[in-house]
Formats: sequence, C-alpha cells, structure tokens
Amino acid sequence: MEIEGFMDLRLIIDEEVKDRFPDLNVLLMGIDSVEVSEYSQELEEFKLEICDKLRKRYRLESLKDDPLVKTYRSFFWRIGIDPTKIRPAAEALLRRILSGRGIPRINTLVDSYNLASAESGIALAAFDLEKIDGDMVMRFAREGEEFHGIGMKKPKILRGGEIVVADSSRLVAIYPYRDAEYSKVTLRTEKVCLMVCGVPGIRVEVLKNAGRLAVDYILRFCGGKLLNEL
Repeated sequence: MEIEGFMDLRLIIDEEVKDRFPDLNVLLMGIDSVEVSEYSQELEEFKLEICDKLRKRYRLESLKDDPLVKTYRSFFWRIGIDPTKIRPAAEALLRRILSGRGIPRINTLVDSYNLASAESGIALAAFDLEKIDGDMVMRFAREGEEFHGIGMKKPKILRGGEIVVADSSRLVAIYPYRDAEYSKVTLRTEKVCLMVCGVPGIRVEVLKNAGRLAVDYILRFCGGKLLNEL
C-alpha cells in the first residue's frame, strides 16, 4: 500500500504490516521554505497559553483513561512496547505539561508540532526532507538492524519485529515514537516532511485535523509553503 506524498515522496506500507494492522493510517504533509529559529518569544507566550488550556482539560491521574491515550497505549502493547515505560508521544508531552514542566524547547518548528501533538492527542514526527533518500517504507525491522535515534550516543541494535520507517539508505524512525538523528529538523532545515502517525482505532479525519493544526502552527512560527493538502 502506498500513502500519497508530495514532490514524488511516498510512504509505502509493507504488506506484512498492512496484513497485521489493516486499519493503520499514516498521513504525509510537506512544507517548503521554512525558517527554523532557536527561539521565538511569540511562540513561548503561545505555548504558555495552550499549556494552560490543556491543564484545564486534563488531569494527570486520569490521563490514562483518555480515549486517544488508551488507543495509542493499546497499539504499543500489541507491538511489544510497554507504554508505562516508553510513553506514546502525545501522552508524554501532556504528562510534562500537567506536571508543570511544559513543552521542551528544541527549535521553533519542533516546538510548533509538539504543541499541536499535545493539543490534538496525536503523535507527529517531522523529517528534514532534503535528507530523505528516495521513498520511505514502513516495515517490520530485521534482527540486528541498527537505529541511531535523536540524542542517542550510539546506535540501538533492534531485536527484529519493531515497526520501522526506512528510506533507501537507513532507518528514519521506529514507529511511532522515535526519530533518527540524521534526518531530524535543525536550524538549517528548509524543507520538512510532517508525518501524522496514526494507529488502529483512530479515524482518518482525526489525523487530518491534527495535521492541519500542526501545519497552522508551523506556518505561523516558521513561515513556509504547504506542498500538499489533506
């Protein structure tokens, strides 16, 4: 199965993955001509505003019962990941916010889509499009494959069976929770591939709304031009 992309970039979902998870949906969005900065006072003030809103919407002690949180947790269990030790992305961000720590400051583009992830409850990822080699493929990892995630001092040796996203040269992500160091968004990034990471049980329209929210925030704080519509 192929997920439509942009500028000839596609995500191909391997048949083994599709057979096991037939209702898993992923969306790709491209943004060109972004200007990524280390800091934006306007964004920091907006983050405080959204975090305050989220603290009124959620309670830390009952977060695990939120429908989207439960859906991501269920998927994590199915793929052999303990979600009480490795939190799904949106849940991890919400827990930071609810415990008073807020959204981590990385750069204006990453902070923008992290904010959208927390607000929507949907996992999001972004890659420097100019570092992606060819089409991306979602497949099960092979035993012994190496994955060098963001912030890792050395590559992780995979046991095999994890869901990964790879381009023609290497692994881009362990889906849906860890992205690769080499393709991460930096202050030099100008073209971005935004991935809206669905799991079984989440409707496509919910993913589209999360993607649109992330694009709105990215364009607001980093500029740029959307390359494809959802």
